[in-house]
This record gives sequence, C-alpha cells and structure tokens, in this order.
Amino acid sequence: MNANGYHGRRVVVTGMGAVTPIGHSVAETWQGLRAGVCGVGPITVFDARSFETRIAAEVKNFDFARLRASREIAETLDRKNSFGYAAALEAMRDAGLLKPDDEPALEPSEAGRLGISLGTEGRRDSLLPELAHRKLLPADPAARQAVLAQVPRSEYLRYSPYGLEFALAHTFDARGPITTISTACTSSSQALGYALEKIRTGEADLMLAGGAESLMEPTQVAGFILLGALSKRNDDPQHACRPFDAERDGFILAEGAAMLVLEDAWHAYRRGARVYAEIAGFGTSINAYRITDSPPDGQGPLLAMQAALADARLRPEQVDYINAHGTSTMQNDASETRAIQRCFGERWRSIPVSSTKSMTGHMVNAAGAIEAIISVQAIREGYIPPTLNYEHPDPACDLDCVPNQGREARVRTVLSNSFGFGGSNGSVVIREYVA
Repeated sequence: MNANGYHGRRVVVTGMGAVTPIGHSVAETWQGLRAGVCGVGPITVFDARSFETRIAAEVKNFDFARLRASREIAETLDRKNSFGYAAALEAMRDAGLLKPDDEPALEPSEAGRLGISLGTEGRRDSLLPELAHRKLLPADPAARQAVLAQVPRSEYLRYSPYGLEFALAHTFDARGPITTISTACTSSSQALGYALEKIRTGEADLMLAGGAESLMEPTQVAGFILLGALSKRNDDPQHACRPFDAERDGFILAEGAAMLVLEDAWHAYRRGARVYAEIAGFGTSINAYRITDSPPDGQGPLLAMQAALADARLRPEQVDYINAHGTSTMQNDASETRAIQRCFGERWRSIPVSSTKSMTGHMVNAAGAIEAIISVQAIREGYIPPTLNYEHPDPACDLDCVPNQGREARVRTVLSNSFGFGGSNGSVVIREYVA
C-alpha cells in the first residue's frame, strides 16, 4: 500500500465513446473540434419560437434504430438514454470488451469486477409527476389501475434516473460497483472520480464511467432562461458561445453523452488492451456560495484543482494544458480564471487554457466526461483545441485561451475542470501513460 492508501493500482483509459452536437463518435467529434466546427443552431426538438433563447447545441441526425436494443432495453431508452447507450457501446467495443455480436467478452467470473458509474438524472417531463400532482389516482383499486393503464410501462422506466444504469448493466453483464451521480455540470466528472477510487481500492478491475444528457424540453430551457444563464444571440448561433470573451452573455445548452472504460493498468496489460492515457488524480469540493455562481475569488474551484494535483502527486508546473469549464457566463468564467491564477502562480499567463464548450455547447451532466475524452485526445495527438469566438479580451479573464485556432503542442498532462450549479466542483488529472 502506498502513501495515499491505495494498493499501487494505476488506472488507465482503454475505451472511449461519444455522441455530441458535432459528431456521433469520438472520431467524428475530435475531427469536428480540430476543424473548429460549432454545433450550435436553432432549437428543433420542440417549438421554441416564443422563447427568449431559441438556440442550443442539439445532436443532429441521430439514428435511434441503429442501437438494435432488445424490447426490455428499448423501453428505458428515451432521447438522453439513447445517447448514453450508443456512447457506452462504442466505448466497450473500443476497449475490446464486446464480441462482434456485441455479447460481453469478459468471462462470467469477471462480471463482478466490472462496474458502472454515471453522471445523469431522471427525466422531468414524465406523466407520472403530473398524475401525482393532480391527484388523479383514485382510492378505488380498480379505478386507480384504469388511470395507471393510461401511462405506458416505458414511462415508469424512462422516468427513473437508474434506467440507463439498468440498460448498461444488463447489456454488459456488469455486476460490480454501480452508482448514479447527479451534481449538475459536475456529475460525470465526479462519476470518473468514483470509478477511479473503485479501481484503486481493488473493488473493481474495470469501470464504465461517463454521463448522458438531454434537457431539450420546454420547462428545462425556460428554467435556465429565468435564471439568466443562457445566451440570447438567437440571430448568430455560431458565435453565441464565447468563453472568456468580454461580450459573452450566457452558455449554450447542449445534449449528448460520453463514456470511458477505466481499467486497472495490470489488468489491461494482461488482456492485451490498448491504453490511451492514465487517470492520475481527481479532486472535488463545494463552494458554499451561491447555487448558480462560482465565488469571485475562485476558492471552491481552486480547492478542487489543488486536490486533483495532490492526488496525482503533481506540481502545477507539470500541467501542460487546462481544459476549462469555461461556460461563457460572466461570473463563472471570471471565477475559474481567478482559481487558475491562484493555483498556477506565475505560469497562469502562459499555460494554454481552452474551452471546448465553444464548439460542443454545455452538455451539463455529460460535460465532464466529454471533456475528459477531449483531454485524452489532446495527449494522444499533441493538439490543443481552440476557444472559438474569442474576439474581445476581458481583463478579468486574461488567460492564454488558445483563441480561435488550435495549437500543435507536446501535451503530457491535462487538468480538466467541471464546476456545477449548486456549487459542486470536480477536477480530473489525465496524463500520458508510461508503463
């Protein structure tokens, strides 16, 4: 056992999958990022013509039929869960954990060594809360059954925040540690942290970790509008998301999913798995400030970043790139800048910091996972994605934002930040794997 209390287990990434507003796979998404593609456009999932914000980053032209799920699984797959299921299939195939017919490749004896950790939440547009709220369920059992019969069986399953967990566990025969985390924008970052801990402590050899999101329905969009959080650049959606830019006016709601297979390095070696990178550290904190904003001094985000670096046993000067939370809101971008300044000392002006939300939008529960995948790709390809639409420098966000054009660079270590509504913070350290 080492000084951290772990049994010397290193945790590596052996599979990745993604469905995003700029691609239906990791390869398509990464290609879009390198090309500077922006996934923002008019809302089409519902009629938003009367809304103050009428733009979002939707997943486009997704073929739900491609999932070929059984009836039992299909009943759990609403829009959000379908994205998560597709990303998980890609990640598990990529890791070599599925046979050509998508049957689990692990021996049954290893089922208890594969766990699942998801950042997601239940649907809010279900008929069930409406039935309960209006007290439409009569006391008479026969009459109550008649009312409930109006609700499809799938409605019960899709409403549950555990529907995707069930679908994935059933499909992959995963019987190890399992959890669903719902901490808004930090959910899938914390899901990665949970998975890291379970492998380090020996409770699992493999963990499928990530997040799924789709808030493209009227009450959710209206809620964010009421909070004043969304951009209102409806006439110019391609330039609406402008992290760290002085003229930013809010974030862009996005949907999609991202999944990673995390694995004990020795287990990966024994089965001949390809290793993409190492998850070296994780840190989390809470702001205890406001439910919608980060503190001006960046204290909460700073604590998460420092904890992640300490967990990875790294000094700030060893970080080559920061994938920022960078939402394009006035307060949060300034707070993250202040946290970076305090964490990195004299290096804060020179360390590359970019927000890929300028292209993908803000995938909320899935944001931390897709940005972890982007961080892995930055290490593998020696390329730092840009922050699009950075045109007007803001003295409060005076970082090297990699403006508008990506950058070839030697990237060994990345710090990926996620800071959420409610004040939760999570930072993940991802580094080049050296056996």
